[in-house]
Amino acid sequence: MHETHTPEEHRAIDAAFQPWYEKLFEGVLWNTRFFVLLAVIFSMIGGIALFIVASIDISHVAGSVFDNYFGGQHAADFHEFLVSNLIGAVDLYLMAIVMFIFGFGLYELFISQIDIAQKSTASKILEIHSLDELKDKLAKVILMVLIVSFFKRVLHTDYNGALEMLEFSGSILALSLGLYFMHKGGNH
Repeated sequence: MHETHTPEEHRAIDAAFQPWYEKLFEGVLWNTRFFVLLAVIFSMIGGIALFIVASIDISHVAGSVFDNYFGGQHAADFHEFLVSNLIGAVDLYLMAIVMFIFGFGLYELFISQIDIAQKSTASKILEIHSLDELKDKLAKVILMVLIVSFFKRVLHTDYNGALEMLEFSGSILALSLGLYFMHKGGNH
């Protein structure tokens, strides 16, 4: 009578006859994935630092609003200052989100699923199941960072003629098309 084995049984049989040095090498090789924890930890530290810096920037803007309207210091270009600094803070917050998504994604891909996140009813934005999913989420947030950075630069540009205004309009059209194609076909 011919005996058939499941794939799991075949792997168990193969592992039983595997030389000790091969088992040792594979164990060391597999455990090198824990070096990813360095990227995870420092991504989280970087994200937290960016959140703190952006929050401090916004508190300075709030103080400037108070000084401008209630403290008697009426700056001529205050609105430009206000918008520019708030856009800068949003840019930092978006970069912090990139760091968090990157750190969570690396952890889930290389180390382990985050059990508490699996049980949570909160947003599943930080759940990453494949490298392609991580790249897709990062690309979307990075595109938003680029758009915010673009508009921050646009605020500080003086336009000398119709050609520069046309180039500016073309840039906005290109960004809009990029956003459209980025979200086309997705579940949004």
